Amino acid sequence: MTNSRYRSTESTGAPVGGRAPLAPRRRTVVKAAAATAVLAGPLAAAVPARAAEAPVFQHGLASGDPLPDGVLLWTRVTPTAEATPGSGAGPDTRVDWVVALDKGLTNIVAKGSLTATAASDHTVKADVRGLAPATDYWFRFSANGSDSPVARTRTAPAPDAAVPGLRFGVVSCASWEAGYFSPYRHLAARGDLDAWLHLGDYIYEYGTGEYGARGTVVRPTSPTHETLTLADYRVRHGKYKTDPDLQALHTKAPVVAIWDDHEIANDTWSGGAENHTEGAEGTWAARQAAAKQAYFEWMPVRPALAGTTYRRLRFGKLADLSLLDLRSFRSQQVGIGNGSVDDPERTLTGRAQLDWLKAGLASSDTTWRLVGNSVMISPFAVGSLPASLLRPLAKLLGLPQEGIALNTDQWDGYTDDRRELLAHLRSNAIGNTVFLTGDIHMAWANDVPVDAGTYPLSASAATEFVVTSVTSDNLDDIVKVPEGTVSAIASPLIKAANRHVHWVDTDRHGYGVLDITAARAQMDYYVVSDRTKANATSSWSRSYRTRTGTQKVERTYDPV
Repeated sequence: MTNSRYRSTESTGAPVGGRAPLAPRRRTVVKAAAATAVLAGPLAAAVPARAAEAPVFQHGLASGDPLPDGVLLWTRVTPTAEATPGSGAGPDTRVDWVVALDKGLTNIVAKGSLTATAASDHTVKADVRGLAPATDYWFRFSANGSDSPVARTRTAPAPDAAVPGLRFGVVSCASWEAGYFSPYRHLAARGDLDAWLHLGDYIYEYGTGEYGARGTVVRPTSPTHETLTLADYRVRHGKYKTDPDLQALHTKAPVVAIWDDHEIANDTWSGGAENHTEGAEGTWAARQAAAKQAYFEWMPVRPALAGTTYRRLRFGKLADLSLLDLRSFRSQQVGIGNGSVDDPERTLTGRAQLDWLKAGLASSDTTWRLVGNSVMISPFAVGSLPASLLRPLAKLLGLPQEGIALNTDQWDGYTDDRRELLAHLRSNAIGNTVFLTGDIHMAWANDVPVDAGTYPLSASAATEFVVTSVTSDNLDDIVKVPEGTVSAIASPLIKAANRHVHWVDTDRHGYGVLDITAARAQMDYYVVSDRTKANATSSWSRSYRTRTGTQKVERTYDPV
């Protein structure tokens, strides 16, 4: 290749800022989602880092947001001992990158250099273009005489390509203190992913001891206090990026990520959060800005609009993927004496994003329309559950425990937006829409009914696959009973009250693998043996699919 094809990108960032951290306060409501790193060893001061001491690339490397002609590459360097995440310290450092067609990096097709600065917490991104579609590439960063590991990435198919199949890993809700990230390791070991989707809660904001495994801290996080300032969020992201299983997955396939609430604070809405006290914890505007800045510094995400994560990717003629930001524009969640879920003035998406989503679904010419959706869109009534299950379930969802029939943090709390979107799908005969969802720490396979009260006599507008948590507490963890105990009782009751629900597992931790062909979209659900064990094993649990043209889910008895 000639030098004319090489691409170079400069990193940018904002100065370090923020308030002095406050001691964490006890949370009276723990909502498990409707349900930086401390250096490994000292570096010699004022001299370049050496791999034998503390690695320059101790936070790994990653790629994301694949396009037909390019991909976003990311890393973070530690040039000196004091240049820890969130410190604001450390010199400007040149970072070189190369992209090649082979793992040995002999057939280089693109290269460039960037400058890592304290202003961007020594993170860098290279938005590489000029690549071939549907192609595996390998890349590496170099700085201060050290090389990063070599990682694999993959570009998306050409927009007009007839793609025979796609395969995505699907994950959400990974609390560091609740366990080890073995689902990431098992996804990395597959070696067959076009990309992997992270549907939110990549990090958690809580202080140590506030969100472990059944109240137990499996491994302490950093900082030990709740994240409030820009420095805090940078430290927390840095801690997560030291996890070996997460690093392994980032080196095997590009990630496509959206945020949910815990990247900022529990039950985030446009003007605040349940887990934020104005004044005592600074202003909401400052905290939200700090969290979002750290997120875009530390994640290989290409923002479509400043401060948001909603955007659209295309994978040939087979599928497009609309990614939603359901935190930045939403109205405050309804509570007792606080408005109505049916109020048309209340919104989950915001007007501009909902119009963008509707227009994209209507104009799509792909076989499948995937929607990366951080909170469940299918209606969820829990009123038929006995008090022994309703109260812990309400605790998991952050709801009043004396009985309520919906979760107002997800689409159930914003019914006008949902009605408008589903009516749009039906009136425009838009088929093969599949919502991919996290947040609720349970696995679900749902039809998405236009009218849940009359279903299945009425129509289904779409389907939804919800993946469970990587580590965050499930219903059995709230009740503190053996895994599987609650599901055996609760699942039949939930399905009886929600006839569009084909399956729900309230108890297990794991991940999903979405496999798409022209004929069907299938989600294979996998569970891990023990989130508190670093060597947890993985096993297939169940599979559900939706066949083209049906808008309904059905069980299938083998993973792809």
